[in-house]
Amino acid sequence: MKNERAPHPWIRPPGPVAPGLRIGLLGGSFNPAHEGHLHVSDMAMKALKLDYVWWLVAPQNPLKPSIGMAPLQHRMAYAASLFEHHPRILVVDLERDLGTRYSIDTITRLQRRFPGVNFVWLMGSDNLESFHRWKRWQDIIRRVPMAVVMRPGSTLAPLKAKAMQTLSGRRCNAARLKRGNLPCITIVDGPRNPLSATQLRAKSDWQENLFLACQP
Repeated sequence: MKNERAPHPWIRPPGPVAPGLRIGLLGGSFNPAHEGHLHVSDMAMKALKLDYVWWLVAPQNPLKPSIGMAPLQHRMAYAASLFEHHPRILVVDLERDLGTRYSIDTITRLQRRFPGVNFVWLMGSDNLESFHRWKRWQDIIRRVPMAVVMRPGSTLAPLKAKAMQTLSGRRCNAARLKRGNLPCITIVDGPRNPLSATQLRAKSDWQENLFLACQP
């Protein structure tokens, strides 16, 4: 029998996972995680009636430099320590477990592993402008519905991004997205939390805080 790798002590594994559940996937570097991520997750859960949101902490974003990127275990530990008591947010490093690097591959593997689960890809509007640079980005829209959560400072610029222009006829409201019709991309807007990882990285002790979070 193949030995299953034990989960890291600071990670809550995905669960419960059952057909019919609606699970939002929020991918990112989380370098570091912050209240803005929680705000995006809560907005998406309310607007889209999600049961859970999984934070997919990426070992290394292909579109971001590795310089200044905290170690994966530190980012995981810090994210889990911030929101470990949130009953519906799970912090996971599934890309490492699945051996995937790109979002399309992660989504494909998750759908195969958890058939019947209704996944929704979540994205902050600040990432929408570069979405057309993602590997097989159009296939992502074909495989899962996508919700773009408006972030502070966002106006109409993200909605004019290349991806949105290409998919202009695929925009839908939350009700249609919940029915699972594909392709479908919806915009979630409301109160916005101004905190960002860029602001936190400007502090001299930000990596030390991540390191301390993963100490016993």
